[in-house]
Amino acid sequence: MEKNEEAVATDEPKINYRGWKAMPFVIGNETFEKLGTTGTSNNLLVYFTTVFNMKSIQATTLVNVFNGTTNFATLLGAFLCDTYFGRYKTLGFASIASFLGMVLLSLTAAISQLHPPSCENQQTGTCHGATPWQLAFLFGGLGFLVVGAGGIRPCNLAFGADQFDPKTESGKRGTSSFFNWFYFTYTFAMMVSLTIVVYVQSDVSWALGLAIPAFMMFLSCVMFFIGSRIYVKIKPDGSPLTSVVQVIVAAIKKRRLKLTDQPWLSLYNNVPKNCINSKLPYTEQFRFLNKAAIVTPDDQINSDGSAANPWRLCSLQKVEELKVLIRVIPIWASAVVYYVALIQQQTYVVFQALQSDRRLGNTNFKIPAATYTIFTMFSLTIWIPIYDRIIVPRLQRWTKKEGGLTILRRMGIGMVLAIVTMLLSGKIEERRRTLALTRPLGEDPRRGAISSLSGLWLIPQLTLTGLSEAFTVIAQVEFYYKQFPENMRSIGGSLTFVGFAASNYLSGLLISIIHRTTDGAATGDWLPDDLNKGRLDYFYYLVAALGVLNLGYFIVCARWYKYKGSDDANSPHEFGNGKLRSEKPPV
Repeated sequence: MEKNEEAVATDEPKINYRGWKAMPFVIGNETFEKLGTTGTSNNLLVYFTTVFNMKSIQATTLVNVFNGTTNFATLLGAFLCDTYFGRYKTLGFASIASFLGMVLLSLTAAISQLHPPSCENQQTGTCHGATPWQLAFLFGGLGFLVVGAGGIRPCNLAFGADQFDPKTESGKRGTSSFFNWFYFTYTFAMMVSLTIVVYVQSDVSWALGLAIPAFMMFLSCVMFFIGSRIYVKIKPDGSPLTSVVQVIVAAIKKRRLKLTDQPWLSLYNNVPKNCINSKLPYTEQFRFLNKAAIVTPDDQINSDGSAANPWRLCSLQKVEELKVLIRVIPIWASAVVYYVALIQQQTYVVFQALQSDRRLGNTNFKIPAATYTIFTMFSLTIWIPIYDRIIVPRLQRWTKKEGGLTILRRMGIGMVLAIVTMLLSGKIEERRRTLALTRPLGEDPRRGAISSLSGLWLIPQLTLTGLSEAFTVIAQVEFYYKQFPENMRSIGGSLTFVGFAASNYLSGLLISIIHRTTDGAATGDWLPDDLNKGRLDYFYYLVAALGVLNLGYFIVCARWYKYKGSDDANSPHEFGNGKLRSEKPPV
């Protein structure tokens, strides 16, 4: 059996796939990288407010901008990887950049001259902000982290899959198993960073707590480069985005030409033999782009059937691939608004925890504020196997559909859960604030009264957040993977992070607008440093209202959407005629 698997495509250059022999280095690199990255980023909000004496609004905005820039960088990283450098070089360079960023960040905590003096150590009782040089050093470290994440995130999963032969059954099984290990390491890293690392940072030493992730990232670099000799290093094959631009340019050049009544019969549609993309049928949407495939007397065709000038004549296949990308954009836009609700459960929930009773039972041990977000991971990891092993088989028998629910319907369910999450968060914050004003547990000199409401009351909203992610975020990753042309899947993978990025910027903009608008209003500033003097619950309700509007927009987009490979006559709309149709187009 193994000999048969190896005897494939003898006319192609033989690639020595090492499979699981490379996995100790790949998975070791992944594990230490995630331990370093998550251990550094998960507690930045508290670090900015306690060590750099930033206001809550400033710290939240900086975290949003940092996360947004980091996620946007993945699109550039995917482009450079696919076009110029390849995954091995990109990962190597990005890993070193991440390590340098973590070293600089840990130095800002270890060296007193690199951060402002602590408020508790100042006799005046006032808090001085960071100097321009201190901020420059801090931003330098964050900049290296952005560069590192931009190269690692879009490449690490694909690089691990590259080590297995996709043409053999053993290679396919190995790839599937690697995906499981990949997500296991992510969950493991999140658990460790949200408990042990966050505890060391908050309650032992920031210098030690930030040095631990830096050391983990150093081990990640070591593991990665040790395995260099046995890695499969696939060379870049040029940017697939070039064909997208070619279609647009060709369509503009031929904008004055008219299409025939049956354009699919006359349009140029050459598909190269080595094309890895699945063949797409003609569709009527975005008819203007079809003009790029009109053959004129000025167009020349090579002997192999390809266009002599691809900037003037494009195949119908390339036109339809561009249409696929355009159809995805409205769905992606709805995800941007959806993520705003998730971001609040990563930022303002930390401030809620800081002004809640964080004692664990009758002990004096206090749960670190940033650790509460671990309950999102708990609900996510518990729900996924239950849904996959128990619920999906029953849904399949009921709906007669593969997976039980279609991709877009799962997205919609997650969006509904996000709305419920924000409504519940508003009610819990209202109760926390009331108890802080009427029955305070104590006083925080930096923030104000500590509510007697237990921080454990934050668990329900965080649990719902995890369930929402399990439906929407995972469905979006699958959606982009299946809908993007095969040669653009690395870019499709980065689209999820770009959505996170846009959402971080949108959240930061929304917070700034609310802060400026409500400051001086009758209700007072909704988002002050002391949450007891604000109305965070109103802000949560506002985000819920935006979620409702976004859900309506998403349903409209889902009804309009045509899945890749479907024609106009039998297009499987998601919510057409009040019924959910199969996501798979008829063959």
